[in-house]
Amino acid sequence: MNILEVKNLSIVDEKTGNTLVKNSSFLVKKGTTLAIVGESGSGKSLTCRSLMGLNQPGLKETGNVFFKGENLLGLSKKAMRKKRGRQMYMIMQNGMTAFDPSRVIGVHLLQTAAEHFNWPKKEAERKLKSALESVMVPGEAMNHYPHQLSGGMLQRIMIALALVLEPDLIIADEPTTALDTITQYEVMKQLTELKERVGCSMIFISHDLGVVRHIADDLLVMKDGRIIERGRTHSVLETPVEEYTKHLVSTRRSLSDPLNRQRGGRSFVKR
Repeated sequence: MNILEVKNLSIVDEKTGNTLVKNSSFLVKKGTTLAIVGESGSGKSLTCRSLMGLNQPGLKETGNVFFKGENLLGLSKKAMRKKRGRQMYMIMQNGMTAFDPSRVIGVHLLQTAAEHFNWPKKEAERKLKSALESVMVPGEAMNHYPHQLSGGMLQRIMIALALVLEPDLIIADEPTTALDTITQYEVMKQLTELKERVGCSMIFISHDLGVVRHIADDLLVMKDGRIIERGRTHSVLETPVEEYTKHLVSTRRSLSDPLNRQRGGRSFVKR
């Protein structure tokens, strides 16, 4: 069963007339992880922000994005806000920019919970602290400002919030890029456990095939706003067809990469 079906999605910068994403089509199956890879500027993040209705003004989207059978591109901003959080959830690339620096973490989490649940404040605090502790973040972090916490901890806080919201689809936008190798491993492990615990699907955006090969079932390769190769992750990485993909594989994949050594060579993906 497909939870997401994207058909001929294009994104145009109305100011310059440039087409940034060109006729992209892909599926996300229920309970699976789809990785989208490519170098900076390939269009992978633009594509996924369009799914959430989060692209900046001035970018025009055409095509169809069916989420659970409903076309998201035809929804109003108010209707999209109701989708975000409980049904679709995005883990941002930079945890520091995902939170208002003038407010403590607890305010962010409690406001999000209040938007989606009718919980008394004490119950919400209890559930949120429990979720934080399940991803190795002390409940006291709710009293801290974002700048007082590390990038890895902010990523784990976003994962904890997803545990509370239990969305149908999680989009992780390069969540490990700014992290050290050990923290990368921890965040990837928690993302995988989150997906299994909630039973959701996931889109994992990255430029690093060394990370993607450990977490994704299926893989899309983007270049200059186009999808140039797709397939099961192991097939694309072992027998790439396009020269660009061959280049990515040859420069980024290594059987002895630090993340692989940290994990003892085992994959997070259950095949």
